[in-house]
Amino acid sequence: MTISNLTKRKTAPFRFDNVGSFLRPLRLKEARDAFAKGAIAEEELKSVEDAAIEELIEKQKEIGLKAITDGEFRRSWWHLDFMWGLQGVEKVYVDEGYKFADVETRAESARLTGKLGGSGHPFIEHFKFVNRFADAEVIARQTIPAPAQFLAELHRPDNREATEKFYPDEAELLEDIAAAYQTFIQELYAAGCRNLQLDDCTWGMIVDEEFWKDMNADFTVEDLSRKYVDLNNKAIAGSPEDLVITTHVCRGNYRSTWASSGAYDTVADVLFGEENVEGYYLEFDTERAGGFESLSKVSGDKVVVLGLFSSKLPELEDKEEIKGRIEEAAKYIDKDRLCISPQCGFASTEEGNDLTEREQWEKLELIRETAEEVFGK
Repeated sequence: MTISNLTKRKTAPFRFDNVGSFLRPLRLKEARDAFAKGAIAEEELKSVEDAAIEELIEKQKEIGLKAITDGEFRRSWWHLDFMWGLQGVEKVYVDEGYKFADVETRAESARLTGKLGGSGHPFIEHFKFVNRFADAEVIARQTIPAPAQFLAELHRPDNREATEKFYPDEAELLEDIAAAYQTFIQELYAAGCRNLQLDDCTWGMIVDEEFWKDMNADFTVEDLSRKYVDLNNKAIAGSPEDLVITTHVCRGNYRSTWASSGAYDTVADVLFGEENVEGYYLEFDTERAGGFESLSKVSGDKVVVLGLFSSKLPELEDKEEIKGRIEEAAKYIDKDRLCISPQCGFASTEEGNDLTEREQWEKLELIRETAEEVFGK
């Protein structure tokens, strides 16, 4: 397929796209630290956040992104802050953080304090702020952790006792997670959102052989795949037709390290064939994600955003090599259903990856140039 007969995408995902988070500027980090120590008031922190987000949005527009976000600048984590904002959930400090290849994260988690609810979430106001800057050329995108990711958090050893206390019947837990998400989605839509991204590391976790060695479980990858896809689908069921819902899958992203390895093959039938999303942002920047063969399982006319560029490293990828990988992927899925992006955000947590803000924008500039040369402007 030549550039001339590739469709110019008018809705998300876009040919040149981004997963969501950006490196926090120093003044924002300092303000968050000062607020945590009680040195400044919440209003002062918000003022710094607002200014930093406005500047970030301008940069996103300048570089050509068609979906803008707040860079997750008001969050500490890509997932936990959302969970803490749900009714019936509290922030807790636990014995151990998440284990990554070269480091352990801060030891924080989300634990149940009662039955779940999703109304009045603080992210609604966060989205409204970003949506003020949407225009005829760009949309405002909201990113949140997938329902399956929340379930996995509640099943961490430190949290299991509380989870079973309030939900001795897991079927009721699954129903309430889905209902809380549905409430949030309805309120987010009413606030003007038309593009929601569900970030989901559960799939990267369950394809990892080391995960199963540590589990000693009486369930299989097929069992978990079915539970996760059913929960995700139930949570987004009944969403408005003009709300584009996508999902992002990776294998961990913390201070330029990773948490898991494994190809998509063992979950492809369920994840790519049955999850009711309109697009997948998929990690493909290293051999840890396997090959492209599983893309043949992507059902219907769903779009795949190839995460061929590393947000973990400052080094720029070879443009011609990337083009070759796009052509390789196109052997398994129509090239017209492909887009490109980094494999993950630049700062899934407030610590951020080990590169500079300048290097972050240079990386995105390369992705834009590559997308224009492959797919057209």
